[in-house]
Amino acid sequence: MRVIATNIGEVTEIDYRGKKVKTGIYKYPVADGIFLGTEDVKNDHVVDRRFHGGVDKACYLYSADFYDFWKPLYPDLNWSYGMFGENITIEGLNEKEIYIGNQYQIGEAIVEVSQPRQPCFKFGHKMGDPGILKQFINTTFSGIYVRVLKKGLVKPEDKMELLVEKKSNPTIAEVFYCLYQPELKRSVLDKILACDELAESPKKEIQKRLG
Repeated sequence: MRVIATNIGEVTEIDYRGKKVKTGIYKYPVADGIFLGTEDVKNDHVVDRRFHGGVDKACYLYSADFYDFWKPLYPDLNWSYGMFGENITIEGLNEKEIYIGNQYQIGEAIVEVSQPRQPCFKFGHKMGDPGILKQFINTTFSGIYVRVLKKGLVKPEDKMELLVEKKSNPTIAEVFYCLYQPELKRSVLDKILACDELAESPKKEIQKRLG
């Protein structure tokens, strides 16, 4: 896997249902790279730390490969990397092949996969269509959040190299599916809830679904 773009964002104020709401989802590429800290990316702007940033969501990665899926669906948008609010755009990232707890070297940093992304209304607003939320959750293209085990600089063209693979854990795609889809297999759910490396937030969501 290879880093295609590194992205940060400024605080942007949007009008949502008559209210002014601030967001950091409007990200843009920076050629010099980004520095991954333990709770966020340096010089990036995290607005609502209840849902963004922190140890389990220190950095968000999205696959460059899936841009070709979305562009024909939304041809009128001004497309650039960072469109999905990701800090790092990665070539070759596939959620079906990435296990929770996997560890990777990206540039100077070492990261651990913690959870899939759960989209909110701000994503729908940015894309100009709230219907994209349903489209998003009906794919496996969630992107991945990571913990930062070793801080460091990540630049375009850096490699994302596997250091530790946790094949006994669920994949990002499996967790994402179980967060939203109606048909839930108990064996998969048990595997997810028993995964120590999975962040608490998706675990709680799945436990709610189980009652």
